[in-house]
This record gives sequence, structure tokens and C-alpha cells, in this order.
Amino acid sequence: MQGRSSRTENAMATASAASLIDAKIAALGDWRAATLTRLRQLIMSADDGIHETWKWDTPVWECHGILCTGEVYKAKVKLTFPHGAALPDPGGLFNASLEGKVRRAIDVDAASEIDAAAFKALIAAAVRFNQARAK
Repeated sequence: MQGRSSRTENAMATASAASLIDAKIAALGDWRAATLTRLRQLIMSADDGIHETWKWDTPVWECHGILCTGEVYKAKVKLTFPHGAALPDPGGLFNASLEGKVRRAIDVDAASEIDAAAFKALIAAAVRFNQARAK
């Protein structure tokens, strides 16, 4: 069980990460901001244990390990799942990094529509995968 100091540090780190993510979204000011905001909401609503971190100058969502990162490029928002190849994807959301043996990604452009239910199911599968690895 984590001590009080460790929980406080984790809460502060999460608040700091959330502020950095908020600032990144605000700085975008275009369709990528709306897309990253929507994806962020879906990720955070998939499981109560998910928390935000900031690594590699990028938003990262974690629960028992990294679930996905949220990179922003000129023409897309890319969600990279470090263990995506091990996850079920019945909704066919993975559309990038498909040749990799471990990771998978979802590239979202301005015209993309994300199936919210399929996406939340994918996030939940990533949580379960990380939980199983942590045991």
C-alpha cells in the first residue's frame, strides 16, 4: 500500500500532467484540439483507475502501466498503444503501425469518426492487459 507522501506526489504529478495536457490542447486551437479533447474524455471515462502523465513532451494515459500516448502532428492525432498487438480490436480501430510485433496505433485525421464504444472497449482491454502483466 502506498504511503501518504507517495499518494500526494502521485496526485501532484497527475494534476501537473493534466495542466500540461490542457495547455497543449489550448495551444493547438484547431480540429486537433477538439479531437484530442474528445479522445481524452473517452480514455478517462473507460476506467476509474486511469490517470494522466506527461512523458516525452506528450500526453500519456496510464493504468498499471502505459495504455497509450497522444502525439499531435500537423495532419493527425496519433494514439500509440505500446502493447496494441496483444489487444483485441474487433472495431478495427488500429490503422497505423500494423507491421509492428508489439505496438499499434490509431491515426485520427480531421475527417475521422471514432466509434466511442469500440474505443472505450479497446482502452478497457489495455487496462486488463496491464493488470495481468502487473501480477
